[in-house]
Amino acid sequence: MAGRVSGGVTDVARGFGGGIRWPEDRIEQAQRRTLITLVLTQSLGGVGLTIGIAVAALLAEQITGSAELAGLVQTMQVLGAAVASYFLARLMGRRGRRPGLVLGYLLGAAGSALCVAAGVMESFLVLMIGAALLGSTTATNSQSRYAATDLARPDRRARSLSLVVWATTVGAVAGPNLTGWAGGIAGDFGLPRLTGPFLFGTIAIGAAALVMALFLRPDPLLVAREAALDRGATGAVTGTSWSRVVTVVRERPGVATGIASLALAHAVMVSVMVMTPLHMHHGGAGLELIGLVISVHVLGMFALAPVVGWATDRFGRPAVLAAGAGTLFLSVLLSGSSPGGASIQIGMGLFLLGLGWSLCTVAASTLLSESAPFEARTDVQGAADLVMGLVAAAAGVVAGLVMGSFGFVALNIFAALLVTGVATAAEIARRTTGRPGGDVPAR
Repeated sequence: MAGRVSGGVTDVARGFGGGIRWPEDRIEQAQRRTLITLVLTQSLGGVGLTIGIAVAALLAEQITGSAELAGLVQTMQVLGAAVASYFLARLMGRRGRRPGLVLGYLLGAAGSALCVAAGVMESFLVLMIGAALLGSTTATNSQSRYAATDLARPDRRARSLSLVVWATTVGAVAGPNLTGWAGGIAGDFGLPRLTGPFLFGTIAIGAAALVMALFLRPDPLLVAREAALDRGATGAVTGTSWSRVVTVVRERPGVATGIASLALAHAVMVSVMVMTPLHMHHGGAGLELIGLVISVHVLGMFALAPVVGWATDRFGRPAVLAAGAGTLFLSVLLSGSSPGGASIQIGMGLFLLGLGWSLCTVAASTLLSESAPFEARTDVQGAADLVMGLVAAAAGVVAGLVMGSFGFVALNIFAALLVTGVATAAEIARRTTGRPGGDVPAR
């Protein structure tokens, strides 16, 4: 027990009384408060992000008059999220979760406000900068899922993480449906209608920052560290942030397979999802049906996350990763063989695409977090989200080229090749990371 820092903090505290600062009952109380705060901020941040992203391309086209340039806004948002993930994680590693998560939401709110200014000024450059900063909201929401595991018991880590993922459903559903109302409010104030969603987003994301600053107390990461020190755990991975990550990836198969499967599953989801509306449009589907299919996809991504978390804790991270890979294979088979336009088959394929992503994301995020040494965990988490974002951005570009040159069937074949990487990572994890759902020693 002496060196098991990355195990559950309840394990660290269990069996010690007297002068220990963080006995198990206090840790459980702190974990409940942490989860309530993260669910609320995740919902607010999700609404603020999705309400703006829903009209970002339209605002860009209105400013530039070019549909081609409009697509760059989403690319900037993805790249901004990837870069912010890494630097926010580094800040959290030094100061705790609360300062990093608050800063991330403040940057996101500033980005959303810049998007309003871009619409008023009709400046594409300002819009691009705003979109990049808005990506910090995505990064913060992603990092929040890791904060949910800091104080979680080993047998409840995935469920805690999945609860925060599930909270994203609120923003994903509510945000786009508020765009018309927000546009009307902007018009009442004499602002361009398309800036309304960003104006509302600024308020929602700012509210998330305020809630995080006021209520994420005590800081879960700092509590976890104090509890580990109470137990007398020592040891560190030395070097710069990147060299620490490289060392951990080389030495810990769970970290390597977690990062690989997280990035590849995300790339599969992005590459197929972003091109499905085009495939449906070419077949004559209207915007209403296209929107319905994307809504079904989002439902698959988030709505069943608590069930996925339970399964991950019950059957183990590798088993759920393998199930996620199988679900993704089935989704690209259905999607790739679907006719153009609207069909039940494409709807089923996109739902399974979201569900496969959920299975892989919850299992991989839990696996890489618990496999990393405690003192290098935030470095690993930040690097994982950075890699995930960069790979997804590259996949989106490749998806457009494949779709334009060879069609939707070829795109799904490309996605299936990426899924083989997820399946391989799941098998490696099964062979190297121990018993299902089991605690992973730190060093």
